[in-house]
Amino acid sequence: MNIFYEEDGGFKVGNILADNTTSLQVENTHGKRSKIKSANVMLRFAQPTLSEFMTQAEQVAADIDVDFLWEASPQDEFEFGTLAQEYFGHTPNPIESAGALIRLHSSPMHFYKKGKGRYKAAPPDALKSALASAEKKRLQAELQARYTEQLGNFELPAEFADKLQMILYKPDRNTIEVKALEAACAHTHLSAAHLLEKCGALPSTHDYHLNKFLFENFPRGTGFPAVTVEEHPELPLAGVNAFSIDDASTTEIDDAFSVEKLADGNWRIGIHIAAPTLGIAPGSDIDAIAAQRMSTVYMPGDKITMLPDNVVQAFTLCADKVCPALSLYVDVNEALEIVNSASRLERLHIAANLRHDTLEPLFNEETLAAGKLDYTYAPELKLLWDFAQKLEAGRGKSADNSTAQVDYTFNVEDDRITIGQRLRGSPIDKVVSELMILANSSWGKLLDDHDVAGIYRTQNNGKVKMSTVAAPHQGLGVAHYAWSSSPLRRYVDLVNQRQLISVLRGDAPSYAKNDTALFAILRDFDTAYTTYSEFQREMERYWCLRWLLQENVKQVEATVLRENLVKLADIPLVGRIPSLPETPANTKVTLEIGDIDLLDLNFDARFQANVEVAA
Repeated sequence: MNIFYEEDGGFKVGNILADNTTSLQVENTHGKRSKIKSANVMLRFAQPTLSEFMTQAEQVAADIDVDFLWEASPQDEFEFGTLAQEYFGHTPNPIESAGALIRLHSSPMHFYKKGKGRYKAAPPDALKSALASAEKKRLQAELQARYTEQLGNFELPAEFADKLQMILYKPDRNTIEVKALEAACAHTHLSAAHLLEKCGALPSTHDYHLNKFLFENFPRGTGFPAVTVEEHPELPLAGVNAFSIDDASTTEIDDAFSVEKLADGNWRIGIHIAAPTLGIAPGSDIDAIAAQRMSTVYMPGDKITMLPDNVVQAFTLCADKVCPALSLYVDVNEALEIVNSASRLERLHIAANLRHDTLEPLFNEETLAAGKLDYTYAPELKLLWDFAQKLEAGRGKSADNSTAQVDYTFNVEDDRITIGQRLRGSPIDKVVSELMILANSSWGKLLDDHDVAGIYRTQNNGKVKMSTVAAPHQGLGVAHYAWSSSPLRRYVDLVNQRQLISVLRGDAPSYAKNDTALFAILRDFDTAYTTYSEFQREMERYWCLRWLLQENVKQVEATVLRENLVKLADIPLVGRIPSLPETPANTKVTLEIGDIDLLDLNFDARFQANVEVAA
């Protein structure tokens, strides 16, 4: 005697070896013996053979019209044999009964299992919904297969056009588009970005990186809503004319300088900072914009400003304008020692905007050493240069530029990149940086002395961090350092300027000590500033790679930094060279440039030789 039984969610057949009350010993078609519970036995039969029985039963099941079977089933729970008799119109033989059971079991949308061999027909609405869902899945599977095929042939499905940013930058693996893309990537052995590039989906490699940053950090776009700059009280007019020193592309001119000879023979040096806080009230629409962006975003050839253009234009220290400014005046004697200082809120006439590209050929270490002072503002710049060196020495810093770092400048015009070099610590850099350090340290001390909250940059044991508690910045050699000199470009500076103005006016500060809003600003700024800086470095790397392609560089010198990490000459590009033999740091080598990947921002290079150093 044979049995048809249920096991592990499926049906099997076996020959009975021993029939006990609650269990049976059976042998299947492969000769394997097992113990089966009597409750799992659905049918007993003598003929046909085991293998023929399953073949014939499965054929019967395949021939059964499941919709008709569902219509023929009772509304209440039923046993499979009962439905089989109703369906076939006669007492079913074992093969017909088994076929009906297999069909019931394989149609979970039509029939709900209620026990061993027992089922219940699905309600009409539930069946309709289940069938619709199944049809939807079938169509989606067909669509996904089409997407995968098109992508594998480097064709972009039309349906991808309005979903590209999601697919590229925040892929939802539950969508058929992403599933199809992953399948195509596995087939072509390409990354998603490289595959979509081959499909023509990326307008440019540059836009791929830029749009990724914008998608993550500016989901609503980089435009500004219409805002109105608030009126502010009239300020006293300063009796000096100031000039700024900035890069040619700078539009947010935050700082300017003045030099005035005093009657007692001393000099009065003015450090003037734009005062946008006069037109940006805490909690205003403009303040909300600045608080959301936290900083201007810089990248080669472009920038995303923190403030709307009309706000920038109202407060930027542009030439031939009278601008509101927060000024720090320091009186210095003939030895350039500070003998007095004062801070004022005032209107200031900006006489000139000096630009690096035209100023540096005139104002540099060589012209200073030669005593050439035949250009506009030469006497003032010479005095500021001497004062800057005095300030640097006073901070305990060396004026030796023999090991000074090189800063790189990027200029993008008509999609071509020019990469220049400027020695850090040049007269222009030193004048600006030392006077900014003086202003930021002086105003940090002013806030601390008046017990007014501020946001400080501190450094202890080499670790730089933002803090609402005043502490020394060991790297700069100052006791206080509160960013206050770039309020048009950094929200922290804007916040600190508010606090400074409250001190000068004797008003209650906008932010109290231990104000949770101040901690939130510090946290958000730190996060945004780090993100923006990483993006700037990423785009500088991109343009370095573009420069290699643009200049068709095939061989280049590089300096070993450590192990197989090198820095290329002339551009700030760092990479690992697997073929580099064990070489001491600072060794100069020549490399052969191979493939350049503008999507992954990587390049291949092969070690050629060490550069021979002349004796």
